[in-house]
Amino acid sequence: MKNYKNVFIFDHPLIKHKIAILRDKNTGMKEFRELIEEITTIMTYESMRGVKLVPVQVETPLEVTTQYKVPEESVAIVPILRAGLGMVNGVHKVFPTAKVGHIGMYRNEETLEPQEYYCKLPDGIENKTVFLVDPMLATGGSACDALDALKKRGCKDIKFMAIIGAPEGITKVAEAHPDVPVYVSTLDRGLNENGYIVPGLGHAGYRLYGTK
Repeated sequence: MKNYKNVFIFDHPLIKHKIAILRDKNTGMKEFRELIEEITTIMTYESMRGVKLVPVQVETPLEVTTQYKVPEESVAIVPILRAGLGMVNGVHKVFPTAKVGHIGMYRNEETLEPQEYYCKLPDGIENKTVFLVDPMLATGGSACDALDALKKRGCKDIKFMAIIGAPEGITKVAEAHPDVPVYVSTLDRGLNENGYIVPGLGHAGYRLYGTK
């Protein structure tokens, strides 16, 4: 996979530790959900670099000083349903006032192409920094379609975050949306004949919620 200026692959020992447990087929549903949330929180700190700040006056016990804050109502989280829901709390731990929208996609198991079935977004999302989240970036089809849907609704400042990425999906998103920073916790080898990431971690939605 070639290097893309808008792609950021994390190389953090704590993430590697958590990914090892996440991949294990014996890791239970509760621990799996907690690990997805914890990894997302670590990723969010880095991906929020460059988020707009505004000056505010703060009175310390000693003096009044100018400091900087992320404006309220300036951040939104949009999980790609349903597995993306597992990442929402991880972002909320860093920015708890972020509004949440939802985009529903399912993969046609014959064509491997994504199908949109639901889209509900916060008012004024076009003026917010939007974190589009999905644990698995496999073929890149769902991510590209979700990014298209957000852009059609006026969103201009979008960041995409995935826990596990395959080179095929990363390449597709990076080339189709060069203006969108793509943050991936871990780069895997590729896709198998069924379009699943290998070595991967299995079906993320099933492991998060216990239903296929």
